[in-house]
Amino acid sequence: MSAFSYAAFNVLRALPRKEVGRVAGSLADLRWQPQLGRAVVEIYRKAYDVSLDECEQQGGFENFDAFFTRRLRDGVRPVDRAEEAIVSPCDGLVHAVGHVDPQSRFLVKGNEYTAVDLLGNESDARSVAGGAYTIIYLSPRDYHRVHSPVDGTVELVRSLPGDFYPVNDLGTKYLPKLFAVNRRVSMKVSSPFGAVYVVMVAAMIVGRITVSGIDLQDVPLGDHRLGATTKRGDELGIFHLGSTVVLFFEEAGFANWELESGATVRYGERIAKGRLLDTKASFNGDRGNR
Repeated sequence: MSAFSYAAFNVLRALPRKEVGRVAGSLADLRWQPQLGRAVVEIYRKAYDVSLDECEQQGGFENFDAFFTRRLRDGVRPVDRAEEAIVSPCDGLVHAVGHVDPQSRFLVKGNEYTAVDLLGNESDARSVAGGAYTIIYLSPRDYHRVHSPVDGTVELVRSLPGDFYPVNDLGTKYLPKLFAVNRRVSMKVSSPFGAVYVVMVAAMIVGRITVSGIDLQDVPLGDHRLGATTKRGDELGIFHLGSTVVLFFEEAGFANWELESGATVRYGERIAKGRLLDTKASFNGDRGNR
């Protein structure tokens, strides 16, 4: 354990993280002068090795949030359309990948989690018992929009309260069950593979999450029923600074992973193979409420 990194984490622990986030959010939304904007973007690009080659907009961002949440050009990322394909919802680094045990538990870097820690609901957690999960970390250099890994219907968006610790190596090393401590938004997608859960975990600095179909700057706490049809690759949500995506799959509808921990993934590429279930039942969300 590095004395310096431990001290740095304790400094972060002492900070008023929510207040820092509010201030940072106001600054990120503030319209800047073009010259200042170009300078900030250039500094950020060099610091984090950000490429804008695939982006719809490569300059002239009205504020920092517009730069951070930049879109990709249409068609620049082919989405795997094979019937059994489960695709990556985002760009990032695979932090962990594996299977959920029959008690809905799983390990991340030696820390034991339960699915309810992330999903915030016992019934949803039971539905993924024996299933599969992966955790994908989005670094500051990555594209920060999150997309559907499957065809289906976004049945429910659950917005859960939490803190705003950093989700980098510092946070995961010194804060047990970090992903369950931070603020998060869980989306349930009823699909031909059963219920699939896409959990967006916020991080320090702003930590705001927006979701397609909820036209607000941040998802209000609580459950929001949508019933919105989605296709693989369709946008589900946006990180306004942050963070991490956690995916859960039911046992019966999951065949196998096609990635491993430490891999770098890009939105749209196949990361797993699903097993087709009764589509009528799964789109009605029956399996997710068993």
